[in-house]
Amino acid sequence: MKNNLRVERAIKRMTQQQLAEKIGVSRQTINAIEAGKYTPSAVLVLKMAAVFEKSVNEIFELEDSDWE
Repeated sequence: MKNNLRVERAIKRMTQQQLAEKIGVSRQTINAIEAGKYTPSAVLVLKMAAVFEKSVNEIFELEDSDWE
């Protein structure tokens, strides 16, 4: 699953640590999500969308391999 969390954080001038604290996870979790190494739960995805005031689809995008 692709995401543009890094871009959204930059727009809001937010660090990984700040985002992590807002949604209740570790900075390492945010790093892993941004790197595409961890797929967040629906709850985390919705929390991030709320923080950035965007729809889920504006932040996350399914890739072809996600359908396999």
